[in-house]
This record gives sequence, structure tokens and C-alpha cells, in this order.
Amino acid sequence: MTHIDFYILPDEAGAARWHFVCRLIEKVTRLGHRVLVTLDDPAEAQHLDELLWTFKPESFIPHTRLPSDTQEQVELTTDLLTEIPLHNHHNVLINLSRSIPTYFSRFERLSEVVIQQPEILKNTREHYSFYRERGYPIQHRHL
Repeated sequence: MTHIDFYILPDEAGAARWHFVCRLIEKVTRLGHRVLVTLDDPAEAQHLDELLWTFKPESFIPHTRLPSDTQEQVELTTDLLTEIPLHNHHNVLINLSRSIPTYFSRFERLSEVVIQQPEILKNTREHYSFYRERGYPIQHRHL
């Protein structure tokens, strides 16, 4: 069963959320896990793509945007409805989307990153209720 983590940041700024996601991806990949990040639209995917190259001056996180012919430890997608046919893996899903991907339950871990913006709080509360009603184990990580 998928284990779900809600990382709750005290910040309102979207930049704090993006920076935390980069740090989380870095930590997860250092532990040897593969990561799929779901985003709402191509502009968000492009933003995260650029951040993963630049958030730390001394390093970058190899990644790819799906669909792609290359396989990387970190993959970014805006497709929330269909099973990702390329490079299937089941390690970690980081959901930055307003919706819950239909394929979330195939992952060992799912992470949602919460900041104190009304729209994001509303979405993550809905996600929390969805997971709780279905009996998924949930952890809150207040940062």
C-alpha cells in the first residue's frame, strides 16, 4: 500500500515550495530511489526543470520531462490520467498537481508539499480526505 507524506511548510511563498521540492528530490535520489513528479502544466514543468539545474550552484539533479526517449532517476510529467508507459518505476511520486494522478497507488511513497496559500491548502485538504477515506497510511511532517 502506498505510504503518503504531507510536508507542511510554514511559508506562503511559492518559491519556498519549489526550493523544498528540489531538496526533497535531491535527498530521495541520493538514497537511490527513482522519482516521478507530477505537475499541472508545461510552464510548471519547465520551471522545475530549470530549478533542478540551478537550485544549487555546486550540483544539478539529472532529470527528464516525459515523454522522453531517455531514462533518468527523476522524471517530470503533466500527464495525470494515463499510466506512464516509458521507464515505469514504483518508488516515489511527488504530486505538485491540483489533482491526484490516477496511477498514484502503484508507488511505494507519495509526497504532497503544502504551503500556506489558500488554493494549495484547499487542494491538499481534498487530497488528504481522499487518501484517508481509502485507508492509506498518512504522515504529516511539519517543517
